[in-house]
Amino acid sequence: MDAEQDPALDWLGLPVECGNCPHRAFLEDDQCRPAHSCIKDRRIKHMDRFLRKHPDLADGFLDHPYFELRAVAAKHASLFRVASLVNDLEPEVRMTVVARLPYERVKHLAEDPDRRVRIGVALKMEGQALIARLSDSDYHVRVVIVRKLSPDLLPIAMHDREPTVRRWVARRIVENRLADMARDKHPMVRLDVAERMAPESLGLFVDDPDLRVRFVAAERIGLDQVALFQNDEEEIIRDLVTQRLREAEQKAGRSVLKHFGASKDGVSPSA
Repeated sequence: MDAEQDPALDWLGLPVECGNCPHRAFLEDDQCRPAHSCIKDRRIKHMDRFLRKHPDLADGFLDHPYFELRAVAAKHASLFRVASLVNDLEPEVRMTVVARLPYERVKHLAEDPDRRVRIGVALKMEGQALIARLSDSDYHVRVVIVRKLSPDLLPIAMHDREPTVRRWVARRIVENRLADMARDKHPMVRLDVAERMAPESLGLFVDDPDLRVRFVAAERIGLDQVALFQNDEEEIIRDLVTQRLREAEQKAGRSVLKHFGASKDGVSPSA
């Protein structure tokens, strides 16, 4: 059965009754609809549809015992009233409050037990306060911080204990610090480095233990250095080097033929 067609139940699991709803007058002009746009329906999207049409009613649901309704109401309620939920027992509610209030009103939630709340606070942070959160115990929070920090500050996160964090560092760090990550212990970090590093520096990966890293390096390195990989232990990399050198020779040959062809027709090559 389609979720939209499921029976409308309230937060206690009882069937929704429009007859005893204080907002039943809205039915007459399609300002609410059972199992679609209904404040009594326990489904989040149905409550949200109702309050999007009637945001002026949201303040009245901020103290409702159903935490999902409080969270939805916090999206639409007055900012003055939303502040009262900043320390709500439910993280879903605190997440919504963090999204709406200024940083100064929610900065104490940087130490919230729920990582989703801490991420919301981190997204509002700047400068030293943001850098300080790199000590967060959850790597998901640190990823958000690394993605937000200026690239020139990312060397401070190069040695994070979580490879996912270091991969984001490698994707965003200033180019002149990529070489500092070329010997990272995780191959996917080195792969991200190889994909960004200047071609003239990719010889650093000629002895990399991971085939994927060496392949990307051999694929991107300048033609004047590609021969560094021609004796690689993997045939696929040797073939790549051979192909690149052959294509370079063919291109050079076409250039020579074009040069002499132009001269034969009496046109100066430099014209």
